[in-house]
Amino acid sequence: MNDVLVAVIAACEIGFWVLLAAGLVTRYLLKLPKAGMVLLAAVPLVDVVMLVASVIDIHRGAEPAFKHSLAAIFIGVSVGFGHQTLKWADQWAAHYLGGAPRPAKPPKRGPERARRERAGWFRHLASYVVGVGIMIGLGLLSGRGYDAVLAPAGTWTLVLVIDAIVSFSYSFDRDREKQSV
Repeated sequence: MNDVLVAVIAACEIGFWVLLAAGLVTRYLLKLPKAGMVLLAAVPLVDVVMLVASVIDIHRGAEPAFKHSLAAIFIGVSVGFGHQTLKWADQWAAHYLGGAPRPAKPPKRGPERARRERAGWFRHLASYVVGVGIMIGLGLLSGRGYDAVLAPAGTWTLVLVIDAIVSFSYSFDRDREKQSV
């Protein structure tokens, strides 16, 4: 199952976007909102497929490797950011395909921007916890340790710390007082 897992990961990533697009087109262009919602509700199933494929690959004796880490990262990011991504895409599809008003632009400064940035970081943290947890789980399942599968976690940790610094820096924006007056 060496290259099969990589193919499953690629197919799941493509499947995510295909199901998302199909759900939005069905909902807004074909005017079938319930069928569109069924397709959108199926989007998280691609993560289940990816997780099952990773577990099967490890269970069949595969050495923990970057491909398992990649699956864990995709699943973690999907858990942390999936709902927000679906909501964002739905708002824009409603605008372009359904005639709804244009979604509001995110604030550039002030307390609302600071809240938005912190919320984004907490979603990133949730992604990290889920992704690294899956990496550890796959490593333990393999019985060979989790050093190889955890290798990308170091870089991800650094990215998470940088994201925290940037995201929380908006909490100290000097224009915050000007906008709240």
